[in-house]
Amino acid sequence: MRLVHLLRAVTVELHLRGAEFAARSGLHPTDLRALIRLLDADRAGEVVTPGRLGEALRLNSAGTTALLDRLERLGLVRRSRDERDRRRILLVVEPKAVELGWSFFGPLIGGLVDAAQEFTPGELDVVRRYLTAALDAADPVGKGG
Repeated sequence: MRLVHLLRAVTVELHLRGAEFAARSGLHPTDLRALIRLLDADRAGEVVTPGRLGEALRLNSAGTTALLDRLERLGLVRRSRDERDRRRILLVVEPKAVELGWSFFGPLIGGLVDAAQEFTPGELDVVRRYLTAALDAADPVGKGG
């Protein structure tokens, strides 16, 4: 149970940091979750449509549209037509969003990367396996949001 409580404490701290970033940036917490999802998808080479984003965030169509309208107004996300299927809309994170995120989270990310240097590759593999299992246990949908 100590590990579960420690994971909860890390989660709470990261949530507080995210809320601080959102407040400073004029974002709603859901806006931040959307940006994180879009950035993660981009790193993984995944294409994200408004429908897929709404599903990942458990938002209805109207809520997803309002969210994307806000993010577009702020210059953080852009809707783009799919070149292969012009009926489909794809979501693209603008460089401004990446810069904004790095300006706040860069030191935190650097600290986490530095902390990982203290572990062997084998130890990091165990941590990765545990965190993956914890995410699977926490996400009843099974997609990691």
